[in-house]
Formats: sequence, C-alpha cells, structure tokens
Amino acid sequence: MNFVERFENWGDAHHPKLLDIIRIGLGIFLCFKGFDFLRNEGAITSLMSLRSPFSGFIIIMLAHYVAFAHIVGGILLAVGVFTRLACLIQIPILLGAIIFINSGSDMIKPYSELVLSILVLLLLVYFLIIGNGPWSLKISNDEKKK
Repeated sequence: MNFVERFENWGDAHHPKLLDIIRIGLGIFLCFKGFDFLRNEGAITSLMSLRSPFSGFIIIMLAHYVAFAHIVGGILLAVGVFTRLACLIQIPILLGAIIFINSGSDMIKPYSELVLSILVLLLLVYFLIIGNGPWSLKISNDEKKK
C-alpha cells in the first residue's frame, strides 16, 4: 500500500459524518437550484444580460451550462462520485455569480444572495480539497482496472 492509499484510508477513517451530511445537502441544494434556473430561464438570461459583458448567444449558452452543471454536479456531490470534478465544474459558476450577478447596488440589501453564494463557494472549495467521505459510492480497484 503506497502513501496515497494510506493517506486516503486515514482520511476516510477520520472523516466526520457531519461533513458527508453537509456534502449531500449541498448537492441537493445545487440540484434544486439548477431546476430553478431551468424553470426561470428568462429571468436568469435577462439578469445576466444586464450585468455581464457578453452577447446574447453566449448568455443563453451560459444559462444552459449553469443549469446543466448545477443539476449534474449536484447529483454527483450528493451521491459522492467524482466529487472533486463536480466541485471544479461549480466553482467558476459561483465566482461568476459573485462577481457579475451579486455585486452592485443589490449587494447590501437584506435578502441579497451574496452571502449564500460565498458560503456555497467556500463549501465547494473545501470539498474540492478533502474530496468525498465514507458515505459515498466507491469504485472498487477491480472496476478501475477494466
């Protein structure tokens, strides 16, 4: 057993179960947010067109990418498969939401989503570093070799 496998086994043994519950909750939240973006696609594209420097076609493509990435990434996070990849897909979306959408005059209003976006971004960076936990689907070594 090499160092990486021992380190991974140690991390799984000392990984708090609460972090898995938070990861599953974050995945479910992102999945619901993706369906919400699909349901309100017109509002999202109009908001993006007001605050971003991109053209109409790129905004429509970005809106579809955001919805697809939230749904697929949320499912992957909730299940615990390809957790780091799911986080990598989500981080640029959250950075764009913080920079383009949540910054501006609405930032200091009481029900601003800036705090929520920052919290989700921090959780994604955290799970990008630590990966999934013991409550996740695992791929056995036999399946990796095939």
